[in-house]
Amino acid sequence: MNVLQQRPDHGAAALAPRARVVIAKPGLDGHDRGAKVIARALRDAGYEVIYTGLHQTPEQIIATVIAEDAPLLGLSILSGAHLTIVRRVIELLAREGADDVRVLVGGIIPDADVTALEAMGVHAVFTPGADMRGIVETVDRLSAGLKDVQESAC
Repeated sequence: MNVLQQRPDHGAAALAPRARVVIAKPGLDGHDRGAKVIARALRDAGYEVIYTGLHQTPEQIIATVIAEDAPLLGLSILSGAHLTIVRRVIELLAREGADDVRVLVGGIIPDADVTALEAMGVHAVFTPGADMRGIVETVDRLSAGLKDVQESAC
C-alpha cells in the first residue's frame, strides 16, 4: 500500500500539486534505496520531487535547490558525516539567501547528534525504521506555511 492510499482524506485525482522537494545524497555514500523510497512516497503524496542522485557535494545540492526554487530539502546520509555535511549545507543556504528552506535529514544518526542537527537549523530528523506516513505528515506540516510553492498555470 503506498502512502497515497493511506491518506483517506485525498483521492489521487483530488490532490493538488504541492511544494517542490529536493532529495539529495551528499558525500561518498552509495546507498540510495531509502532516498528513493522517500522520494516515491512524497511523489505519491502529491509533492514534486527532484532527486539529485548519488555523490553530490553540498555546493551541487544547493545549486539544485536554488535552480528548482525548492522550499524543502531532504538529505539522506548514511556515511556518518552528517554533522559536517549538514553544517556546510546550512551555511551555503544562508549564503545564497535561502535560509528559509526547510531541511530534513534521514539516515544513521545517533541520538546525541539529533539535538546538534536541530540546533543547526534542521527541521526534522528521521532514523532507520521511521514510519513513512509520519515522514509525509512531517513534510505536510513543514510545507503548510509555504506561500506560492507552485508556479501558476500559464
